[in-house]
Amino acid sequence: MKILTAYFSASGVTEKVAKTLAEAVGSDIFEIKPAVPYTKADLNWMNKKSRSSVEMSNPASRPEIAERLDNMADYDVIFLGFPIWWYVAPTIINTFLESYDFSGKKIILFATSGSSGLGKTAEVLKKSLPASAEIIDGRMLNGKLKKADLAKWADGMIGG
Repeated sequence: MKILTAYFSASGVTEKVAKTLAEAVGSDIFEIKPAVPYTKADLNWMNKKSRSSVEMSNPASRPEIAERLDNMADYDVIFLGFPIWWYVAPTIINTFLESYDFSGKKIILFATSGSSGLGKTAEVLKKSLPASAEIIDGRMLNGKLKKADLAKWADGMIGG
């Protein structure tokens, strides 16, 4: 079984978690980078005209991704990480899911957030996947995380 940890990180918080998780499970890692990087102003959620606010207020928004992963077909399990924006995954995660064929793959979500949980994230993202893909609400991975704890959690998710 081949495992990938794919993540989008706007401020570096999710990136740290993803790298620790990838080490803990011995997976490959892939950063989902926007074609146009987000600036601090883009991420100002209090400004209704900021890029992130505009994207998140439009469910059809699909920010372009800078790079593709050529060997997605090789992976059986994908840990998919992102910050929670407006109680769901940023729309660039939909772009990622719609860019590959995830038929028959298991996708386990993990997220970071200052205050909110995963909410209906899996339900929303499922619409961007083929019916045979399995999407699983993983967990919020905030704060200091020990590799051993992540490995145990991940093992339970993969086997479950």
